[in-house]
Amino acid sequence: MKKVMIFGTFDIFHKGHEDFFRQAREFGQYLIVVVARNENVLKIKGNLPRNNEIARRDEIVKSGLADEVVLGNYSDKYKIIQDNKPDVICLGYDQQVSEDELKNKLIKFGLENTRIVRLNSFHPKTYKSSKLRK
Repeated sequence: MKKVMIFGTFDIFHKGHEDFFRQAREFGQYLIVVVARNENVLKIKGNLPRNNEIARRDEIVKSGLADEVVLGNYSDKYKIIQDNKPDVICLGYDQQVSEDELKNKLIKFGLENTRIVRLNSFHPKTYKSSKLRK
C-alpha cells in the first residue's frame, strides 16, 4: 500500500484544500495529513492562524478525506517523515519548501525512493485561506 503525505496549515478548510487532498490521493492508497503546529505557523508566516491546531486537525478528520491526520513536530519538521516513511510527498503549488533540502533529508533517512510531487492549484484567486480570511 502506497503512503502519501501532505503538509499544511489548513486554517480555513476550503475547496482548494479538498482538491489538494484529492490530487494527493491519486498517488497512493493511504493519505497522511500533517497539520502545522500553531507556533510553527507563527514562525513561518509571522502570524498565528485564526483556528488553533486542534480545531484545524479536527476539521480535516471530520471531512473524511484523509486516512490519518497528525500534528507536526514542534522542533523537527522532518521527524514525521522519518517516522511514517511515505512513498510520496505531495507539495502544494504555493508551499515554500526547498525540494533539494527535502530530497537530502529523504536520502539521510534511507528514503531515497520517496517521490516528491508538486501539485496544481485550484482556483487560487478564490480558494486561498489568506484571501478567505479577509
